[in-house]
Amino acid sequence: MSAIGRPREFDREAALHAAMLVFWRKGFFATSMNDLCDAMGIRSPSLYAAFGSKEDLYIEAVQRYNAAARRLIWDHIDDGPTVREGVRKVLLAAAAVLPGDEGVPPGCMVNLATVGADFPGPIPKTLQDARLDGLKMLRSAIRRAVTAGELPRATNVNRLSRFYLGTIQGMAIQAHDGATRNDLAGTAEMAMAAWPGK
Repeated sequence: MSAIGRPREFDREAALHAAMLVFWRKGFFATSMNDLCDAMGIRSPSLYAAFGSKEDLYIEAVQRYNAAARRLIWDHIDDGPTVREGVRKVLLAAAAVLPGDEGVPPGCMVNLATVGADFPGPIPKTLQDARLDGLKMLRSAIRRAVTAGELPRATNVNRLSRFYLGTIQGMAIQAHDGATRNDLAGTAEMAMAAWPGK
């Protein structure tokens, strides 16, 4: 049976990607509906029909960004023969990705979102969940390292996890302000020097 009605005039995934880049560069509040429509190549009725409100579109954009960040950065946590090497690979992947590239802004969309701003609806929870995803992965990996004897039993898992998350968050801000891949790789290696010995 053939579909009834006009086909959509745009690729939804491409439009969402374009919206993500606008939100990433300008932030939620500074991004206007005109900005979004221009970037996505659609008119506002099509935007509303496909994505709902500006708030709904932003949440989808954050989720898209977070999925990409997980693939490009956080999934490296399982790449090494040891947890230490996995964490190092996460930091070095962040150093490679965070400075941005042609068409991709520097920094981290989630960490650059204004903390404490009066966001509408479920946006604050979406941003918080996105930021805490990395913390959960670090905690899980560092617990494994303690259980396996790679880290001392007295290791404070929460503090060490927050230290490495804070390092990555700081790298994101520095990348936004112009830090290079080499600058951030140096930060990553310095942070790994703080990995506890047995």
